[in-house]
Amino acid sequence: MKLSDYVWDYVSKLGVKHVFMFPGGGAMHLVDSLGKNQDMEYVTLLHEQACAMAAETYSRIDYNLGVALVTTGPGGTNTVTGVAAAWLESTPMLIVSGQAKTEDLKDGYGVRQRGNQEIGIVDVVSSITKYAVTVKNPNQIKYHLDRAVYEAKNGRPGPVWLDIPLDVQAAEIDVEKLESYAPETVKDEICEKLHEQVAKTVELLKNAKRPVIIAGQGIERNNGKEAFRELIEKLQIPTLFSWIAVELLAHDHPCNLGKPGMVAPRYSNFAMQDSDLIIAIGTRLDPAMVGYNPDDFAPGAQKVIVDIDVNELNKFKFDIDLKVQADATAFVKELLEQIKEIQLDASVSDWLKQCQEWRNQYPVVLDEFKKDEGAVNPYFFIDTLSDKLADDDVVMPGSSGAGIDVFWMCIKNRKDQRMLATGSLGSMGYGIPAAIGACLASGKRTICVEGDGSLQLNIQELASIKGMNLPIKIFVNGNGGYLSIMNMQRNHFGGNFVGANDTSHLYIPDIVKVAQAYGLKTFEIKTHEETAGVISQALEAEGPTLCYVHMKDDIPIQPKVMSRVAENGSMVSGTLRDLWPFLDEN
Repeated sequence: MKLSDYVWDYVSKLGVKHVFMFPGGGAMHLVDSLGKNQDMEYVTLLHEQACAMAAETYSRIDYNLGVALVTTGPGGTNTVTGVAAAWLESTPMLIVSGQAKTEDLKDGYGVRQRGNQEIGIVDVVSSITKYAVTVKNPNQIKYHLDRAVYEAKNGRPGPVWLDIPLDVQAAEIDVEKLESYAPETVKDEICEKLHEQVAKTVELLKNAKRPVIIAGQGIERNNGKEAFRELIEKLQIPTLFSWIAVELLAHDHPCNLGKPGMVAPRYSNFAMQDSDLIIAIGTRLDPAMVGYNPDDFAPGAQKVIVDIDVNELNKFKFDIDLKVQADATAFVKELLEQIKEIQLDASVSDWLKQCQEWRNQYPVVLDEFKKDEGAVNPYFFIDTLSDKLADDDVVMPGSSGAGIDVFWMCIKNRKDQRMLATGSLGSMGYGIPAAIGACLASGKRTICVEGDGSLQLNIQELASIKGMNLPIKIFVNGNGGYLSIMNMQRNHFGGNFVGANDTSHLYIPDIVKVAQAYGLKTFEIKTHEETAGVISQALEAEGPTLCYVHMKDDIPIQPKVMSRVAENGSMVSGTLRDLWPFLDEN
């Protein structure tokens, strides 16, 4: 069997249905074999970065392996941003790249390049992959595939990379004689400790009066959503989420207290900061959530933190009462088993009511936002869009810019909707390729909310969306530039705009005309009065659509942590409990 045929036969047997690819001479045999494979569909995108981003999202929607094929040299280097996002988001993803012939590789010569378009891609990506190797021996292809897939899916998941030279791609192999990879069987001390550690957690829960769970996407990774929902129904305690774990619980669930952090609803931070027990499951608790002052993070709470990666557990500068190195879903299921007979303190129900009162008292979408005139307020827009979405829509916001803060604070997700982003890296250009991956993985209508500046980085994929006639609905936050950069330059540099808008050497085209040139149906929203109606038209139109939303370019993001001036004139660092715009002290 030809090795390149074997690669795709192997991948198809994993249940993968789509491979995202960009053709190139350095991958010619892999490209040819992929085109001949009858069990998978190849998806040709127009940039390798888009291929990697689409594959990353595909994996998370499909709960399987995302796969991309690229060529050598720039094909590999263009892919790096998407792989970095998968690394930070712990996404199982396989990149297969072409490479120069083995006899032309620069190994041992001390030169920078010998083969055509050769680049040592394994060296480039080794720090952002769990396994990366150039396959030089054709008879080891099964070993490397076995190991790559195992590493991608086991432990803390992540991306892997197989770099295959041209002559190896074309080699004939005897499938019956291929070497396999067998992972070492080791004593699973993590599982052995889990029962005892969960029992300790249960004891803390019994004694807590103001407990809070903070849930992260580690639960979603192993499809633990249903077990988690059952756990919350049993405990009935306030539950908080990282931004990209929001889909774990519907927005209107009485225990859903939102997403805390440096930019967050007031009620979310009140619940976190006033708690006496925090159980954080499958979330890195990064500074965007817990702030930069360790002493300010839930100072009166005992803390239980659950993470598969021991290094994540050991990074914190605040005291942790119980560190649990375990798979997040395994912890949830064990906790669910052990709490069947326990009774929480009677005051816990009063605590939940208090948190619900805060939620009602401090909405994110204020009446004044709804009354804005002259252009569309982003808070009002996301609030209205939420009401118009179907119960099973897939929603893919971009991963960068001020509009993303507004999206995650305002979106009212429903039980069966899917919502993801690569919040850790925050790369511009994410929204469109992510929507493609999500749409193909789910087979459902997919809504993309993207900024006009971020859209430019992968705007070429409008052609891919049109070419496949995907049911993707794109809503563009149009503010004439980079709103987050403009706000930063207003706040810190006296409004000296540099590379942020059309007055500072940033040139953004007429996006509606560009979309029309690509063949998409287009819509525009200019006022609050027409917002709901035009959203419905864009959502209900056949095929892919793009709706440009005219927004103000001076919208401050709020609530958020911000320093304030004390009575003596000195600057005082903001706390998670005291968000701007500052409330009256009482």
